[in-house]
Amino acid sequence: MHGQRIGYIRVSSFDQNPERQLDNVQVDKQFIDKASGKDTLRPQLDAMLSFAREGNTVVVHSMDRLARNLDDLRRLSNPSVFAVKAI
Repeated sequence: MHGQRIGYIRVSSFDQNPERQLDNVQVDKQFIDKASGKDTLRPQLDAMLSFAREGNTVVVHSMDRLARNLDDLRRLSNPSVFAVKAI
């Protein structure tokens, strides 16, 4: 069984266009946060992490859209559950 491709988009301000981050990238479900990346307290990030299942791939424009630093990325990702792919 193949997992789903889950898109995660984060923009820092409400006037930024979130659609361009994963433009022309096929995903099964997409989560969008309009919030600072200063911490990992983001509603759609929490929703995405709850949604992700074993075999899924989380697709992001770049790692800084998901996590501010390597420590945050390690806390967020669980390689035994899902993979993270930056495009």
